[in-house]
Amino acid sequence: FAPNSKHRVQVTPAKRGKKPDKSEGLDTNWRDKSPAERHRAMTWMQRLKRVFNIDIEVCEHCGGHVKVIASIEDPKVIEQILKHLKQKTAKANAAKQRELPPERAPPLTPSLFDPAQRRLCD
Repeated sequence: FAPNSKHRVQVTPAKRGKKPDKSEGLDTNWRDKSPAERHRAMTWMQRLKRVFNIDIEVCEHCGGHVKVIASIEDPKVIEQILKHLKQKTAKANAAKQRELPPERAPPLTPSLFDPAQRRLCD
């Protein structure tokens, strides 16, 4: 709905838009909120949910309620954490690179040239 639509208040998360006429008797919840509450922007959690369908308050394993216990905002700490994660990922990638891919690995079954197999062919 356009910003000037009287029905926009009912469909936008922040309840923004033209207020309904008093005579229409629509949702009166907007009257209970201060102007700052009515016009506040969505939180980052609401944006994640709306744009990417990621609900960080729900555990992806059990569906239980999860709460945020910390928010890391110090750039130095963030850099240290990312550096550590990159090192951990680099070690895992190096270990994977040392392994031969399945098509290059030795056969798991005895080959035709195996002496034990030759006896079966004779």
